[in-house]
Amino acid sequence: MLPSLLVRLVRRGNYQHGFGQRFGAYSPEVRSRIGNGGRIWIQSISVGETMVALKLARKIKSLQPDAKLVVSATTSTGFAIAAASQSEWLEAIYNPLDLPLIVKRALDLIAPSQLIIIEGMWPNLLAMTKQRGASTSLVARLSPRSEARFKKFRWLTGPCFRLIDRIFVQEPEDVARWEQLGALPANVDCVGGIKFDLDGADSSRESEFRQFLQSLGIEPGIPIILGGSTFAGEEALLAKILLELRKQIPELVLILVPRHVERTPEIVPELKGLGLKIALRTEPIPNGQHARPDCLIINTTGELRDWYRVATVAFIGKSICSSGGQNPVEPAAIGKPVVFGPHMENFRAIVSTLLEHRAAIQIRDAQELQQQLARLLTDSAFRSEFSTNALKAVVPHQGATSRCAKKLLELFEK
Repeated sequence: MLPSLLVRLVRRGNYQHGFGQRFGAYSPEVRSRIGNGGRIWIQSISVGETMVALKLARKIKSLQPDAKLVVSATTSTGFAIAAASQSEWLEAIYNPLDLPLIVKRALDLIAPSQLIIIEGMWPNLLAMTKQRGASTSLVARLSPRSEARFKKFRWLTGPCFRLIDRIFVQEPEDVARWEQLGALPANVDCVGGIKFDLDGADSSRESEFRQFLQSLGIEPGIPIILGGSTFAGEEALLAKILLELRKQIPELVLILVPRHVERTPEIVPELKGLGLKIALRTEPIPNGQHARPDCLIINTTGELRDWYRVATVAFIGKSICSSGGQNPVEPAAIGKPVVFGPHMENFRAIVSTLLEHRAAIQIRDAQELQQQLARLLTDSAFRSEFSTNALKAVVPHQGATSRCAKKLLELFEK
Protein backbone atom coordinates (compact mmCIF):
# COMPACT_ATOMS: atom_id res chain seq x y z
CA MET A 1 0.00 0.00 0.00
CA LEU A 2 2.89 2.39 0.66
CA PRO A 3 3.74 3.20 -3.02
CA SER A 4 0.08 3.94 -3.73
CA LEU A 5 -0.14 6.18 -0.66
CA LEU A 6 3.00 8.10 -1.62
CA VAL A 7 1.66 8.69 -5.15
CA ARG A 8 -1.61 10.06 -3.71
CA LEU A 9 0.25 12.29 -1.27
CA VAL A 10 2.37 13.84 -4.01
CA ARG A 11 -0.61 14.28 -6.34
CA ARG A 12 -2.73 15.99 -3.68
CA GLY A 13 0.10 18.30 -2.63
CA ASN A 14 1.36 19.50 0.76
CA TYR A 15 2.58 15.98 1.48
CA GLN A 16 5.61 17.25 3.38
CA HIS A 17 3.45 18.62 6.17
CA GLY A 18 3.44 16.27 9.14
CA PHE A 19 5.16 13.62 7.05
CA GLY A 20 6.98 12.11 10.01
CA GLN A 21 3.72 11.55 11.86
CA ARG A 22 2.71 9.05 9.20
CA PHE A 23 5.68 6.98 10.38
CA GLY A 24 4.98 7.46 14.09
CA ALA A 25 7.50 10.30 14.59
CA TYR A 26 6.10 13.17 16.67
CA SER A 27 7.65 16.50 17.61
CA PRO A 28 8.32 17.36 21.26
CA GLU A 29 5.50 19.93 21.04
CA VAL A 30 2.94 17.30 19.96
CA ARG A 31 4.20 14.86 22.59
CA SER A 32 3.87 17.54 25.25
CA ARG A 33 0.32 18.46 24.23
CA ILE A 34 -0.89 14.86 24.13
CA GLY A 35 0.65 14.38 27.57
CA ASN A 36 0.31 11.11 29.46
CA GLY A 37 -2.04 9.32 27.09
CA GLY A 38 -5.49 8.06 27.99
CA ARG A 39 -7.22 10.12 25.30
CA ILE A 40 -10.09 8.90 23.15
CA TRP A 41 -8.69 8.47 19.63
CA ILE A 42 -11.03 9.13 16.69
CA GLN A 43 -9.45 8.12 13.41
CA SER A 44 -10.81 9.58 10.15
CA ILE A 45 -9.66 9.70 6.53
CA SER A 46 -10.47 12.82 4.52
CA VAL A 47 -12.68 15.91 4.88
CA GLY A 48 -16.06 14.16 5.10
CA GLU A 49 -14.95 11.63 7.69
CA THR A 50 -13.11 14.30 9.67
CA MET A 51 -16.25 16.43 9.86
CA VAL A 52 -18.07 13.41 11.33
CA ALA A 53 -15.18 12.82 13.74
CA LEU A 54 -15.32 16.41 14.97
CA LYS A 55 -19.10 16.32 15.44
CA LEU A 56 -18.72 13.16 17.47
CA ALA A 57 -15.78 14.57 19.45
CA ARG A 58 -17.74 17.67 20.43
CA LYS A 59 -20.73 15.61 21.49
CA ILE A 60 -18.54 13.30 23.60
CA LYS A 61 -16.96 16.37 25.21
CA SER A 62 -20.39 17.82 26.03
CA LEU A 63 -21.47 14.55 27.66
CA GLN A 64 -18.16 13.98 29.46
CA PRO A 65 -16.55 17.36 30.17
CA ASP A 66 -13.24 15.91 31.34
CA ALA A 67 -12.76 13.95 28.09
CA LYS A 68 -9.67 14.61 25.98
CA LEU A 69 -9.44 13.41 22.40
CA VAL A 70 -7.12 12.92 19.46
CA VAL A 71 -8.58 13.26 15.95
CA SER A 72 -6.38 11.88 13.18
CA ALA A 73 -6.74 12.10 9.40
CA THR A 74 -5.06 10.58 6.36
CA THR A 75 -5.25 13.47 3.89
CA SER A 76 -3.76 16.92 4.30
CA THR A 77 -7.21 18.47 3.72
CA GLY A 78 -8.72 16.27 6.42
CA PHE A 79 -5.90 17.21 8.78
CA ALA A 80 -6.43 20.91 8.08
CA ILE A 81 -10.08 20.61 9.11
CA ALA A 82 -9.13 18.82 12.34
CA ALA A 83 -6.28 21.24 13.10
CA ALA A 84 -8.64 24.21 12.80
CA SER A 85 -10.55 22.80 15.80
CA GLN A 86 -7.47 21.98 17.86
CA SER A 87 -7.70 22.98 21.51
CA GLU A 88 -6.53 22.02 24.97
CA TRP A 89 -8.80 18.97 24.87
CA LEU A 90 -8.47 18.06 21.17
CA GLU A 91 -5.21 17.27 19.35
CA ALA A 92 -5.02 16.81 15.56
CA ILE A 93 -2.46 14.42 14.03
CA TYR A 94 -1.93 12.45 10.83
CA ASN A 95 -2.86 8.77 10.72
CA PRO A 96 0.13 6.44 11.10
CA LEU A 97 0.68 3.88 8.36
CA ASP A 98 -0.90 0.58 9.40
CA LEU A 99 2.39 -1.25 9.95
CA PRO A 100 3.10 -2.84 13.37
CA LEU A 101 6.22 -0.85 14.30
CA ILE A 102 4.66 2.45 13.24
CA VAL A 103 1.34 1.68 14.94
CA LYS A 104 3.23 0.80 18.14
CA ARG A 105 4.88 4.23 18.18
CA ALA A 106 1.51 5.95 17.85
CA LEU A 107 -0.11 3.78 20.52
CA ASP A 108 2.82 4.33 22.90
CA LEU A 109 2.27 8.07 22.64
CA ILE A 110 -1.54 8.26 22.62
CA ALA A 111 -2.22 5.22 24.84
CA PRO A 112 -5.90 5.51 23.93
CA SER A 113 -8.62 4.59 26.36
CA GLN A 114 -10.85 4.03 23.32
CA LEU A 115 -10.33 3.85 19.56
CA ILE A 116 -13.14 5.03 17.28
CA ILE A 117 -12.64 4.54 13.53
CA ILE A 118 -14.70 6.56 11.06
CA GLU A 119 -15.39 4.53 7.90
CA GLY A 120 -12.10 2.68 7.54
CA MET A 121 -10.30 -0.61 8.09
CA TRP A 122 -6.96 -0.65 9.95
CA PRO A 123 -6.21 -4.28 10.94
CA ASN A 124 -2.91 -3.75 12.79
CA LEU A 125 -4.22 -0.76 14.68
CA LEU A 126 -7.34 -2.68 15.71
CA ALA A 127 -5.42 -5.76 16.84
CA MET A 128 -2.75 -3.86 18.78
CA THR A 129 -5.33 -1.58 20.43
CA LYS A 130 -7.28 -4.64 21.59
CA GLN A 131 -4.10 -6.21 22.93
CA ARG A 132 -3.66 -3.13 25.12
CA GLY A 133 -7.15 -3.53 26.59
CA ALA A 134 -8.80 -0.47 25.01
CA SER A 135 -12.27 -0.65 23.45
CA THR A 136 -12.66 -0.38 19.68
CA SER A 137 -15.57 0.98 17.63
CA LEU A 138 -16.37 1.63 13.98
CA VAL A 139 -18.76 4.30 12.70
CA ALA A 140 -19.53 2.51 9.46
CA ARG A 141 -20.54 3.28 5.91
CA LEU A 142 -20.56 0.23 3.66
CA SER A 143 -20.41 0.93 -0.07
CA PRO A 144 -21.37 -1.86 -2.50
CA ARG A 145 -17.78 -1.96 -3.75
CA SER A 146 -16.36 -2.42 -0.25
CA GLU A 147 -19.06 -4.93 0.62
CA ALA A 148 -18.18 -7.07 -2.43
CA ARG A 149 -14.48 -6.99 -1.52
CA PHE A 150 -15.13 -7.90 2.11
CA LYS A 151 -17.35 -10.80 1.05
CA LYS A 152 -14.70 -12.09 -1.33
CA PHE A 153 -12.06 -11.98 1.40
CA ARG A 154 -14.28 -12.75 4.38
CA TRP A 155 -11.77 -15.35 5.59
CA LEU A 156 -9.34 -12.45 6.08
CA THR A 157 -11.58 -9.50 6.97
CA GLY A 158 -14.14 -11.35 9.12
CA PRO A 159 -11.68 -11.84 12.02
CA CYS A 160 -10.77 -8.13 11.76
CA PHE A 161 -14.41 -7.12 12.15
CA ARG A 162 -14.69 -9.36 15.19
CA LEU A 163 -11.96 -7.26 16.83
CA ILE A 164 -14.42 -4.35 16.90
CA ASP A 165 -16.47 -4.08 20.08
CA ARG A 166 -19.23 -2.05 18.45
CA ILE A 167 -20.10 -1.24 14.83
CA PHE A 168 -22.49 1.70 14.48
CA VAL A 169 -24.52 1.66 11.25
CA GLN A 170 -26.90 4.11 9.61
CA GLU A 171 -29.87 2.01 8.46
CA PRO A 172 -31.64 -1.02 10.01
CA GLU A 173 -30.88 -3.13 6.93
CA ASP A 174 -27.16 -2.48 7.41
CA VAL A 175 -27.15 -4.73 10.48
CA ALA A 176 -27.68 -7.89 8.40
CA ARG A 177 -25.11 -6.74 5.81
CA TRP A 178 -22.39 -6.48 8.46
CA GLU A 179 -23.34 -9.81 10.00
CA GLN A 180 -22.87 -11.43 6.57
CA LEU A 181 -19.35 -10.01 6.51
CA GLY A 182 -18.43 -11.71 9.76
CA ALA A 183 -19.23 -9.08 12.38
CA LEU A 184 -20.73 -10.43 15.60
CA PRO A 185 -24.52 -9.74 15.54
CA ALA A 186 -24.56 -8.46 19.13
CA ASN A 187 -21.91 -5.87 18.22
CA VAL A 188 -23.79 -4.17 15.35
CA ASP A 189 -25.95 -1.25 16.44
CA CYS A 190 -28.11 1.06 14.29
CA VAL A 191 -27.91 4.67 15.51
CA GLY A 192 -28.72 6.54 12.28
CA GLY A 193 -26.48 8.61 10.07
CA ILE A 194 -24.31 11.22 11.78
CA LYS A 195 -23.91 12.96 8.42
CA PHE A 196 -27.72 13.34 8.29
CA ASP A 197 -27.81 14.70 11.82
CA LEU A 198 -27.77 18.45 12.36
CA ASP A 199 -27.26 17.98 16.11
CA GLY A 200 -23.67 18.71 17.05
CA ALA A 201 -22.91 20.58 13.83
CA ASP A 202 -20.92 23.77 13.89
CA SER A 203 -22.81 27.05 13.75
CA SER A 204 -23.74 28.03 10.23
CA ARG A 205 -21.60 30.41 8.15
CA GLU A 206 -24.53 31.20 5.85
CA SER A 207 -24.64 34.88 6.83
CA GLU A 208 -20.91 35.27 6.13
CA PHE A 209 -21.24 33.57 2.75
CA ARG A 210 -24.27 35.64 1.73
CA GLN A 211 -22.34 38.82 2.54
CA PHE A 212 -19.48 37.52 0.40
CA LEU A 213 -21.91 36.90 -2.48
CA GLN A 214 -23.35 40.39 -2.11
CA SER A 215 -19.84 41.82 -2.42
CA LEU A 216 -19.79 40.14 -5.85
CA GLY A 217 -23.16 41.60 -6.81
CA ILE A 218 -25.03 38.34 -6.20
CA GLU A 219 -27.98 39.68 -4.21
CA PRO A 220 -30.45 37.61 -2.16
CA GLY A 221 -33.12 36.17 -4.42
CA ILE A 222 -30.82 35.54 -7.36
CA PRO A 223 -31.18 31.84 -8.27
CA ILE A 224 -28.09 29.68 -7.72
CA ILE A 225 -27.13 26.23 -8.96
CA LEU A 226 -24.51 24.74 -6.68
CA GLY A 227 -22.36 21.84 -7.88
CA GLY A 228 -21.01 20.08 -4.79
CA SER A 229 -17.90 17.84 -4.81
CA THR A 230 -17.68 17.92 -8.59
CA PHE A 231 -15.25 15.79 -10.61
CA ALA A 232 -13.64 16.25 -14.03
CA GLY A 233 -16.18 16.91 -16.76
CA GLU A 234 -18.97 17.96 -14.44
CA GLU A 235 -17.88 21.58 -14.10
CA ALA A 236 -17.99 22.13 -17.88
CA LEU A 237 -21.29 20.26 -18.09
CA LEU A 238 -22.91 22.51 -15.47
CA ALA A 239 -21.41 25.59 -17.13
CA LYS A 240 -22.98 24.67 -20.48
CA ILE A 241 -26.32 24.06 -18.76
CA LEU A 242 -25.98 27.47 -17.10
CA LEU A 243 -25.61 29.13 -20.50
CA GLU A 244 -28.70 27.33 -21.81
CA LEU A 245 -30.83 28.06 -18.75
CA ARG A 246 -29.91 31.74 -18.81
CA LYS A 247 -32.09 32.05 -21.88
CA GLN A 248 -35.00 31.53 -19.45
CA ILE A 249 -33.37 32.80 -16.23
CA PRO A 250 -30.95 35.63 -17.12
CA GLU A 251 -29.72 36.22 -13.54
CA LEU A 252 -28.86 32.57 -12.84
CA VAL A 253 -25.45 32.00 -11.19
CA LEU A 254 -23.35 28.85 -10.85
CA ILE A 255 -21.27 28.02 -7.76
CA LEU A 256 -18.83 25.13 -8.06
CA VAL A 257 -17.18 23.33 -5.13
CA PRO A 258 -14.71 20.86 -6.71
CA ARG A 259 -14.03 17.69 -4.73
CA HIS A 260 -10.29 18.34 -5.16
CA VAL A 261 -9.46 22.04 -5.00
CA GLU A 262 -6.08 21.42 -6.62
CA ARG A 263 -7.99 20.99 -9.91
CA THR A 264 -8.94 24.68 -9.90
CA PRO A 265 -6.17 25.66 -12.38
CA GLU A 266 -7.67 23.14 -14.83
CA ILE A 267 -11.25 24.28 -14.32
CA VAL A 268 -10.77 28.03 -14.71
CA PRO A 269 -9.48 28.09 -18.32
CA GLU A 270 -12.03 25.45 -19.31
CA LEU A 271 -14.92 27.66 -18.17
CA LYS A 272 -13.37 30.87 -19.46
CA GLY A 273 -13.22 29.14 -22.82
CA LEU A 274 -17.03 29.02 -22.70
CA GLY A 275 -17.11 32.80 -22.27
CA LEU A 276 -17.94 32.82 -18.57
CA LYS A 277 -16.72 35.41 -16.06
CA ILE A 278 -15.08 33.50 -13.20
CA ALA A 279 -14.43 34.47 -9.58
CA LEU A 280 -12.55 32.40 -7.03
CA ARG A 281 -13.30 32.17 -3.32
CA THR A 282 -9.73 33.34 -2.71
CA GLU A 283 -9.74 35.90 -5.58
CA PRO A 284 -13.28 37.25 -5.77
CA ILE A 285 -12.60 40.11 -8.21
CA PRO A 286 -9.65 39.18 -10.45
CA ASN A 287 -8.10 41.59 -12.95
CA GLY A 288 -10.17 44.57 -11.85
CA GLN A 289 -13.40 42.84 -12.83
CA HIS A 290 -16.44 44.62 -11.38
CA ALA A 291 -19.32 42.87 -13.16
CA ARG A 292 -21.09 40.08 -11.33
CA PRO A 293 -19.39 36.75 -12.10
CA ASP A 294 -21.22 34.02 -13.95
CA CYS A 295 -19.51 31.35 -11.88
CA LEU A 296 -17.89 31.30 -8.44
CA ILE A 297 -15.38 28.52 -7.77
CA ILE A 298 -14.84 27.61 -4.12
CA ASN A 299 -11.12 26.80 -4.08
CA THR A 300 -10.99 26.31 -0.31
CA THR A 301 -11.77 23.25 1.80
CA GLY A 302 -14.23 22.47 4.58
CA GLU A 303 -16.89 25.00 3.49
CA LEU A 304 -19.19 22.90 1.31
CA ARG A 305 -21.87 22.29 3.95
CA ASP A 306 -22.58 26.00 4.41
CA TRP A 307 -22.28 26.85 0.73
CA TYR A 308 -25.20 24.46 0.19
CA ARG A 309 -27.24 26.86 2.35
CA VAL A 310 -27.10 29.62 -0.26
CA ALA A 311 -28.12 27.32 -3.13
CA THR A 312 -31.51 27.29 -4.84
CA VAL A 313 -30.83 23.76 -6.07
CA ALA A 314 -27.89 21.42 -5.46
CA PHE A 315 -26.22 19.01 -7.88
CA ILE A 316 -24.16 16.19 -6.34
CA GLY A 317 -20.82 15.55 -8.04
CA LYS A 318 -19.14 12.33 -9.19
CA SER A 319 -22.53 11.08 -10.25
CA ILE A 320 -22.74 11.77 -13.98
CA CYS A 321 -19.22 12.09 -15.45
CA SER A 322 -17.68 9.66 -12.98
CA SER A 323 -18.92 6.85 -10.74
CA GLY A 324 -19.52 6.27 -7.05
CA GLY A 325 -21.20 9.57 -6.22
CA GLN A 326 -20.63 12.02 -3.39
CA ASN A 327 -22.62 12.56 -0.22
CA PRO A 328 -26.13 14.04 -0.83
CA VAL A 329 -26.90 14.30 2.88
CA GLU A 330 -25.81 17.86 3.67
CA PRO A 331 -28.09 19.68 1.19
CA ALA A 332 -31.01 17.34 1.95
CA ALA A 333 -30.60 17.89 5.71
CA ILE A 334 -31.15 21.64 5.26
CA GLY A 335 -34.10 21.20 2.90
CA LYS A 336 -32.42 21.92 -0.43
CA PRO A 337 -33.73 20.24 -3.60
CA VAL A 338 -31.11 17.66 -4.59
CA VAL A 339 -30.29 16.35 -8.06
CA PHE A 340 -27.74 13.66 -8.87
CA GLY A 341 -26.76 11.41 -11.77
CA PRO A 342 -27.07 7.65 -12.25
CA HIS A 343 -23.79 6.78 -10.51
CA MET A 344 -24.42 7.01 -6.77
CA GLU A 345 -23.26 3.49 -5.86
CA ASN A 346 -21.32 4.53 -2.76
CA PHE A 347 -24.41 6.05 -1.14
CA ARG A 348 -26.98 3.42 -2.04
CA ALA A 349 -28.89 3.43 1.28
CA ILE A 350 -29.02 7.24 1.49
CA VAL A 351 -30.08 7.57 -2.15
CA SER A 352 -32.79 4.95 -1.67
CA THR A 353 -34.14 6.85 1.33
CA LEU A 354 -34.20 10.17 -0.51
CA LEU A 355 -35.84 8.73 -3.61
CA GLU A 356 -38.46 6.85 -1.59
CA HIS A 357 -39.42 10.09 0.11
CA ARG A 358 -39.43 11.96 -3.22
CA ALA A 359 -36.75 14.11 -1.66
CA ALA A 360 -34.26 14.02 -4.54
CA ILE A 361 -34.20 13.61 -8.32
CA GLN A 362 -31.96 11.09 -10.05
CA ILE A 363 -31.32 11.90 -13.70
CA ARG A 364 -29.95 9.65 -16.46
CA ASP A 365 -27.98 12.08 -18.61
CA ALA A 366 -27.05 15.71 -19.26
CA GLN A 367 -30.24 16.46 -21.16
CA GLU A 368 -32.43 15.27 -18.30
CA LEU A 369 -30.24 17.18 -15.83
CA GLN A 370 -30.91 20.40 -17.70
CA GLN A 371 -34.66 19.70 -17.82
CA GLN A 372 -34.95 18.95 -14.11
CA LEU A 373 -32.81 21.93 -13.07
CA ALA A 374 -34.96 24.18 -15.25
CA ARG A 375 -38.16 22.90 -13.62
CA LEU A 376 -36.81 23.24 -10.09
CA LEU A 377 -35.60 26.78 -10.77
CA THR A 378 -38.80 28.01 -12.43
CA ASP A 379 -41.56 26.07 -10.59
CA SER A 380 -41.58 27.20 -6.95
CA ALA A 381 -44.28 24.68 -5.91
CA PHE A 382 -42.28 21.80 -7.39
CA ARG A 383 -39.13 23.06 -5.68
CA SER A 384 -40.94 23.47 -2.36
CA GLU A 385 -42.24 19.91 -2.52
CA PHE A 386 -38.73 18.49 -2.73
CA SER A 387 -37.47 20.81 0.01
CA THR A 388 -40.21 19.66 2.40
CA ASN A 389 -39.71 16.00 1.55
CA ALA A 390 -35.94 16.27 2.05
CA LEU A 391 -36.45 17.49 5.59
CA LYS A 392 -38.89 14.65 6.31
CA ALA A 393 -36.42 12.09 5.00
CA VAL A 394 -33.73 13.06 7.48
CA VAL A 395 -35.96 13.17 10.58
CA PRO A 396 -35.16 9.56 11.64
CA HIS A 397 -31.46 10.43 11.68
CA GLN A 398 -31.75 13.45 13.94
CA GLY A 399 -30.01 12.75 17.23
CA ALA A 400 -27.68 10.14 15.68
CA THR A 401 -24.60 11.98 16.98
CA SER A 402 -25.92 11.98 20.53
CA ARG A 403 -27.04 8.33 20.36
CA CYS A 404 -23.66 7.22 19.09
CA ALA A 405 -21.71 9.28 21.64
CA LYS A 406 -23.77 7.93 24.55
CA LYS A 407 -23.27 4.34 23.43
CA LEU A 408 -19.53 4.94 23.03
CA LEU A 409 -19.27 6.28 26.57
CA GLU A 410 -21.35 3.36 27.89
CA LEU A 411 -18.97 0.98 26.13
CA PHE A 412 -16.01 2.69 27.75
CA GLU A 413 -17.57 2.34 31.21
CA LYS A 414 -18.00 -1.45 30.90
